[in-house]
Order: sequence, then structure tokens, then C-alpha cells
Amino acid sequence: MSRTPLRPELARAYLLYGEWLRREGQCSAAREQLRAAYELLTAIGMKAFAERARRELIATGEKVRKRTVETRDQLTPQEEQIARLAREGLSNPEIGARLYISPRTVQYHLRKVFQKLDITSRNQLGRIPASHLSSA
Repeated sequence: MSRTPLRPELARAYLLYGEWLRREGQCSAAREQLRAAYELLTAIGMKAFAERARRELIATGEKVRKRTVETRDQLTPQEEQIARLAREGLSNPEIGARLYISPRTVQYHLRKVFQKLDITSRNQLGRIPASHLSSA
């Protein structure tokens, strides 16, 4: 997914589906889609759509920080939580069940964690100081 030319379409699909879910009153399901949309749209530089996803996330009751150059390499709260659980040895399906998200969404967030921490596997999470994996 990280190199496909369809990333913008995928990101917008997450956004549209998340918007629809929120309007249907399914806020927790919407958050999963909107988070994925926000992360993807921010990563590929589609700022207007990323801002739209951020506003939708806020409308679901989630607090979302704006991504800037300074915060680009910081883990989001969702990424921190997933990284901590992966560090504890939980599998993607186990993490997903605990956080009420799909294993695929867990995989997406772990890829982002690996990129931000400059690591390539779960085994390397053990070498990262715990302070990097907790909200400050």
C-alpha cells in the first residue's frame, strides 16, 4: 500500500466511509476509518483532505493534533498504544481485538511506527526506550 499509485483514492475512500459512518451514528467505527484516512492523507501531502479528516475525527469526539514538520516523526497516541502491545508480544489480531480495530489497521499503524522509529521488525521494539512508547 505504501507505494501504490492508488493511495490517494484509498485515503479518500477511508475518509468518505468514515464520514458516512459518523453520520450514521457509528462513531467508534468511523474513528478507525477516519484515523487511517488522516494518516494517509497527511503522509501523501493532501492537506485539505487531511484537515477534513481531522475535523471529522474531532466530530466523533477524538482529539487530533495537527501534523507539522516538528511532529511528523512523533508517534500518535494510537501508534504508541499499538507499539506497546506489539512490544508485549501480542499478535496483530490480538491487538486488534483489544483495541476494537481490524488486524489490517494494526498492520498499517505498525508500519508507521517502524518508519518513525527507523526499525524494521517487532523484535527491534524491545530496544526502543519505553519513554518513546508512552504519551508524555
